[in-house]
Amino acid sequence: MKHLFRFLFLICLPFSMYGQNPAIDSLDRLIVKATTDTARINLRIKKLNYLNEINLDSAILEGKRNITDAQKINYSQGVANTLIRLVTSYCYKGEYAAAAQSLEMAEKIYRSLQDSTGFGNLYSSYGMMYGMQSKYDSSIYYYERAIQVASNIKNEFMLNRAYQNIAIPYQMQSNFSPALSYLQKAQDYYEKKKDIGSQTYIAMNIGLIYNNLGDIKRAEESLMKAVSLSKAAGTRNVELYAYSNLASLYEKQENHQRSHEFAMKAARLGKEMGDTGIEAASLAKSAISLAHLNQLTEAEKTAKQSILTADVSHQPYIIYQAYNALGFILKTQEKYRDAITQYEKAFDAIKEAKVYDEYVGQSYKNLSESYSGAGDYPKALAAYKKFAEIADSVRSRENIRKATELNMNYEFDKKQQLATAEQEKTNIESRNRQIMLGVGLLLMLIIAVIAFYAYYTKQKAATLLKRQKEEVEAAMTELRTTQEQLVQREKMASLGELTAGIAHEIQNPLNFVNNFSDVSVELIEELKEELDSGNITEVRALSNDIMKNLEKIYHHGKRADAIVKSMLQHSRVSSGGKQPTDLNELADEYLRLAYHGLRAKEKDFNAEFKLEADPAVGSVNVVPQEIGRVLLNLFSNAFYAVNQKKHQLNGQYQPQVIVTTKKLADKVEIWVKDNGTGIPEAVKDKIFQPFFTTKPTGEGTGLGLSLSYDIITKGHSGTLKVDSQEGEYSEFTILLPAK
Repeated sequence: MKHLFRFLFLICLPFSMYGQNPAIDSLDRLIVKATTDTARINLRIKKLNYLNEINLDSAILEGKRNITDAQKINYSQGVANTLIRLVTSYCYKGEYAAAAQSLEMAEKIYRSLQDSTGFGNLYSSYGMMYGMQSKYDSSIYYYERAIQVASNIKNEFMLNRAYQNIAIPYQMQSNFSPALSYLQKAQDYYEKKKDIGSQTYIAMNIGLIYNNLGDIKRAEESLMKAVSLSKAAGTRNVELYAYSNLASLYEKQENHQRSHEFAMKAARLGKEMGDTGIEAASLAKSAISLAHLNQLTEAEKTAKQSILTADVSHQPYIIYQAYNALGFILKTQEKYRDAITQYEKAFDAIKEAKVYDEYVGQSYKNLSESYSGAGDYPKALAAYKKFAEIADSVRSRENIRKATELNMNYEFDKKQQLATAEQEKTNIESRNRQIMLGVGLLLMLIIAVIAFYAYYTKQKAATLLKRQKEEVEAAMTELRTTQEQLVQREKMASLGELTAGIAHEIQNPLNFVNNFSDVSVELIEELKEELDSGNITEVRALSNDIMKNLEKIYHHGKRADAIVKSMLQHSRVSSGGKQPTDLNELADEYLRLAYHGLRAKEKDFNAEFKLEADPAVGSVNVVPQEIGRVLLNLFSNAFYAVNQKKHQLNGQYQPQVIVTTKKLADKVEIWVKDNGTGIPEAVKDKIFQPFFTTKPTGEGTGLGLSLSYDIITKGHSGTLKVDSQEGEYSEFTILLPAK
């Protein structure tokens, strides 16, 4: 099946060959520096030209704001010029009612200002709007008026832009001779002006005419050239349409896989730019390619997606193309009656447009075959006659002969011009040699002056470079100092959490020591009284009680001593060396410390926590101080999250933190899971970045997870990953080498 090729109208506005982002950034800086309101508004109008090539929604938003500002200062010219730019945005969005309203408003203003240039741009915008609605006679009418205005005011730029655009409705009517003639006129002008940006449009549209003339090789070369030029010039809209048309070209060559790939490139870029029309058209092309590849289920799904998008575009030809694609897929599956329904919807979409291209003709042929398959032979014959009429019109020998002859004349003229230019170049070179002999001495003097100036400039530049180098080095030193301070701050924050946990953990044995000491003092007083009374039996009983108390004091004292020794071992400055470490024991200690650390800050905090330790984990070769810091950070974050959720819910909620260790073949895994607030999807990819934190200002440095990630991945050749669902849970997974 032959596929639809998409032409791209070029708005009659100044165009730059530079990439879009630097140009917009430069304009934004000029807008900020503008000293008058009118200058600021005019700069925004220039910015709209670039936004229309990048993002239509952004262009519309910026345009509306500019109109409001222009109206506030009664700057009618600015209002009208902005409206003309918005017409382009609305047309490519398929919002033709808004485009027509903008044109009416602009026309009233230009009429009151008697602005001839404004009317030239106005007529071109009318031509574009009608062309995109497949009303090609109206489009040609307004472009001819634009050409007349441009000729009268001797505006070459406007004239050649109109030449380029009027070629498109002629092409869509299969009238190739005037189409190619106008495009070649415009191409001569843009080559002379070295306007690369505009040449991208010409290259693409000429490529499509070559295709319609059956010159596939030249068509492909022109379209690929358009892609290359558009990337260099930053014209994403040309790149978009070139992809779409390459998809059509490859479909015409029955290279269905290649066609599908380029169609999806166009669909994705169209969606990104907000161009629903080209997005829908490209999806339709992809669907047909998939059908040829016998991927019918995916083809039907893609075609239906194309229909949904096409309906939003409000472009008749696009809507026709989407329904036509679904009709072809259903016909391929021999679902003839369903196919007929889709083809009828397709033709209904373009019933008011005079479209006589081979693509529409092929659709009538497919409709004829569908009627035949359904047993409705009279309608099958009528549809086939329509196909034959269109085929005769499109491929008439005279039409192709005229276009081919015109192309040959154009190429002959180009060769003649090149030959004349070569001869003139030879004559000029001869004269130049004579002139050069006379000015040799003068050049030597100039060279001497330039050399002296270059030496002086070089010395000055060297001094400036040295000063700039010193400034950069000073800035780097200050940056390193600041980074070291921030890292130290994070370490001190971890130490604070560790200290709070130790204090709370050691409080229990100390309380026991104090309580048993107090009881022992009272027992000794009773012992003295019994000794004075001579009650030996009671004295022995009291002595036994005192002995038991002393044993308990000794037991809890040893427990406190063990806690202190353990924490001293894990918190001493790391030498950087790895050593065998019991990960289960390390996790247990820091889990309790993190819990008691938060309880030390918030007395009413309480949570269920447990360690599900795999005994097979055993000792692992790690730096215990660093791994301890990582575990403390993850545990503290988990308890913080469940505490935050508890405050939010203030009801039926049981905070829970579970730590699991597991021995794999040659790895050790540690899971830290909580049922807290979770991590928003939008920030999940950023949490390991330095200085990123979701905690309120003053509660976090944003370095904890970043340092933890570096310790695991760089220091221990492991991995640290996160899985989370906002409002439900967070789970961090550490994977370390087992040896």
